[in-house]
Amino acid sequence: MHWMRIWKASRTRFLYSRFDDRHRTDIEQKGTLEFCAPKFLFCCQELPVVRMHIFSVKAVNGWMKMKKTLVGILVFDMIMGMLCLWAGGKRQDTTAPASQEVSTGKIAGEEDVAKKIALTFDDGPHPRYTEQLLDGLKERNVVATFFVTGENAQNYPNIIRREQEEGHLIGNHTYSHIQLTSGNRETFREELVKTNEILENITGEKVSFVRPPYGSWDKSFEKELNMFPVLWNIDPLDWCSHNAECIAAKVVENAGDGDIILMHDYYDTSVTAALEVVDVLQKRGFQFVTVEEILFD
Repeated sequence: MHWMRIWKASRTRFLYSRFDDRHRTDIEQKGTLEFCAPKFLFCCQELPVVRMHIFSVKAVNGWMKMKKTLVGILVFDMIMGMLCLWAGGKRQDTTAPASQEVSTGKIAGEEDVAKKIALTFDDGPHPRYTEQLLDGLKERNVVATFFVTGENAQNYPNIIRREQEEGHLIGNHTYSHIQLTSGNRETFREELVKTNEILENITGEKVSFVRPPYGSWDKSFEKELNMFPVLWNIDPLDWCSHNAECIAAKVVENAGDGDIILMHDYYDTSVTAALEVVDVLQKRGFQFVTVEEILFD
C-alpha cells in the first residue's frame, strides 16, 4: 500500500513514502504540486485517510500516449473520491451532537445553572456614596453584603435601614476599624459587641457575620460571640486607586463561581467600578447573592 503524509513547511511540500525518486525530486524542486487526484479513501477510526495518485506535469507529458487509460483512472478516482467524501460527511453528521455537548459543557436535558458571586462592601455607610451604590444595585436588582463600622452605623442609621429593607445582608466591621493584634484582644472583642448592639437596635435582627479589618481574626471569637468571619478571594485594592475602569477590570478578570469580592462603599470610584462589575458579570451569566448564600447553600 502506498502511504502518504502531507504537510506544509516554509514552502508547499509533499512528503510521502515508497514514491518514485524522480517524481519526488521534481515536486520538491518546483515547490508546488501541480496535479493531484484522489485514488482511494477509507476511514481509520474517526479520521478519513486519503491515498493519492501524484503526477507532475513532466510525468503527465511522458504519458500522453496512455491518455485513454489515464482518463479512465481519473474518472474512477473522482467517483470513488466523491463517494468516500459523502460517506465521511455522513459519519461526521452522526457525531455532531456529541461534539456540541462537549463544547458547551452541557448534558442533554440539563438546565443552565447560574454562577453565583458575592459583592461585599467595607467601612460604610458613607452619607453620599453608599446611597449612590444602593440606587445602582436596586436598579439592577442586585443584593450585596455590607460590613459596616459601628461608628458609621450610629451616625447614619437610616442608610442601615435602607440596606436591610432592600434585601442586603449587614455584617460587623468593628466599631472603629480596629485591627486585632496580640495585645488588644479584649478591646477588639468589646468593639465587636458594641457594634452588634448598635446594629441590632437599628435593624431588630441579630448580627451573625463579621469582616475582621485586615483579615486579622481569633477563631475563639466564633464560639464566644457566635459569629462567623467572612474573608474574601478577590481584592482589587479599590481604596488606593482613583481609576474605576482599572478597578473593575481587576475584578472581572478574576471572577469565578462562588467568589467573594472585597470593595468599599466609601469612595466614588469604588461605587462606579462596582456597578460596572455588576453590568459585565450579569451579561456573563453571574447571579449576585449575599455571602450567606455563598458560604452555606
